[in-house]
Amino acid sequence: MDEKCGNEQGTGVRKKDRHVVEVAGCRAVIENRCVTEITEPCISYCPFAKRFASPINPVEKDAVRRNIEHRIKSFGMCTKDRQVTADESMVLFGASELLTTALRNKSIDAAVICCDGAGTVIVQTLELVQGFGGRMSGLVETVPYTEVIERIRTAGGVVIDGTSASLDPMAGIAEAKQRGMERVAVTVAGPDVTTAEEIRKAYPDVILIAVHTTQVKSTEEARRLFSVCDLVFACASKFIREAAAESACVQA
Repeated sequence: MDEKCGNEQGTGVRKKDRHVVEVAGCRAVIENRCVTEITEPCISYCPFAKRFASPINPVEKDAVRRNIEHRIKSFGMCTKDRQVTADESMVLFGASELLTTALRNKSIDAAVICCDGAGTVIVQTLELVQGFGGRMSGLVETVPYTEVIERIRTAGGVVIDGTSASLDPMAGIAEAKQRGMERVAVTVAGPDVTTAEEIRKAYPDVILIAVHTTQVKSTEEARRLFSVCDLVFACASKFIREAAAESACVQA
């Protein structure tokens, strides 16, 4: 694996190579294995981020850059070398771990989640859930890699849009239902409240999970999430915590 910045070779998919992720309250752009842009963080401390393999403590742009570069090198995040499976949980209690347990216990038939290099994916295997979500930050934008998509398909995943790697949870749910998967869980990024509302309206029976909510900017947005989601992860959003105090069945 070429660890230097430069054009991704061997994909034959596109000229553009651009991924956007949210990490510890920052938004970062990754192009050709390089971190090319990081916004100013909206938080100064995260007890979870300080325990990363490449710690972010305090939350500063340089620390976020080092963390992303570590992930690019260690498991190929946002490159054609992306490792897509993992055998162990990355944390004790998170969305990926809950979905893994639900699949293991057969409480759900499938999960609709996303992976850099592939976009929205239907997964039914524990290893893919952990391989995607256990190590990835909030994915905002990605591009397709043939190699990554082939690995996912070999491991049993269903890539919804192999052409552009779009992030389209609604299409993922529709495809899962068409394939006979009745009990479906889906994750949505916290700031994308409108998508969460549209999913709930179209599919009242899905298990809807809001993740990566640090960028939720108001109590009103948080309340809208709570009105349609089954599970909401607070991350570092004070607005989510305030809304949780009003209506949550369980708050941890």
